[in-house]
Amino acid sequence: MLACMATGAWAQAKKVYDEKVDAMKQIEEAVALAQGTGRYVMCQVGGNWCPWCLRFAEFATTDSVVAPLMEKNYVYIHVNYSKDNKNLEAMKFLGNPGRFGYPVFVVLNQDGQPIHIQESESLEEGKGYSRGRVEKFLRLWNKESVEAEVK
Repeated sequence: MLACMATGAWAQAKKVYDEKVDAMKQIEEAVALAQGTGRYVMCQVGGNWCPWCLRFAEFATTDSVVAPLMEKNYVYIHVNYSKDNKNLEAMKFLGNPGRFGYPVFVVLNQDGQPIHIQESESLEEGKGYSRGRVEKFLRLWNKESVEAEVK
C-alpha cells in the first residue's frame, strides 16, 4: 500500500510534459539523437492532465526491467497534447495518435518516420502497467527487432 501511495504522490507532483515546447522541434532533436546512438524514438503522447500518462512515465523510468530496455533501445520523449497546446502539426505527423486515447506511444525509426502506434490500454494492469506486456512491446518494436535480417 505504501508503494501505491508513493506512486500516486509521484504522479501528482511530477510534470513530465513541457506544455510550451514545439513538439516538431522536440521530435527532430530526438531523431538526431537516435541516429547518433543507434536507437529508435519512443514518443509518449499525452499530457500532465492524464494520470495514466504520468504513471507510465514513472514506470518506464523506474521499473527494473523496463527502464533499462527503454534506455538501451529508445530516445524517450513526452509529446504534449493539452487544451493550451495541441501541437497539431506534430499530431498530424505522428498519424493522429490521439484517436487511440492517452497515453499513446508512437515509435519512430532512425529516419524519423512513424512505424508503429501503440495504444496503452493493452499494456495496463490494475492501476498500473504490466511489466510483461510493456517488455514485449518494447522488444518487438526496437531497432534490432524491426531491422533484423530475415533468414
